[in-house]
Amino acid sequence: MPRAKMSNQEKDGNKAVRDYLDALDTNKPRRGRKRTVESINAQIAVIENSLPDASATKKLTLVQERLDLRAEMDALTVSGSVDMESLEASFVDSAAAYGGRRGISYAAWREIGVSASTLKAAGIQRST
Repeated sequence: MPRAKMSNQEKDGNKAVRDYLDALDTNKPRRGRKRTVESINAQIAVIENSLPDASATKKLTLVQERLDLRAEMDALTVSGSVDMESLEASFVDSAAAYGGRRGISYAAWREIGVSASTLKAAGIQRST
């Protein structure tokens, strides 16, 4: 039996769910001290001060660390600008239908980090 084509509404719903889950994963709290643009800039300054006196191999390592820190700083500024409220609103509109089509349980949503209040707003209830 041929597979039915997804409607544009289903595609939009899938995208809303995917974007919200990606944003949750990106903004998930991590262990340890929270990284800030200021702390990263302080590390870059330390590297800049160490470069003139470093050996050739140490310079190579320091330059790579500086590049890694700048990439992390760029990622922080981009992830900080994510509009979680609009992503969550789109998720709430689409999650119940998405989960119903794929057999996603309440527990599965919770395990990947979706809050109980968001699931309640989406109309997804615990099964008994």
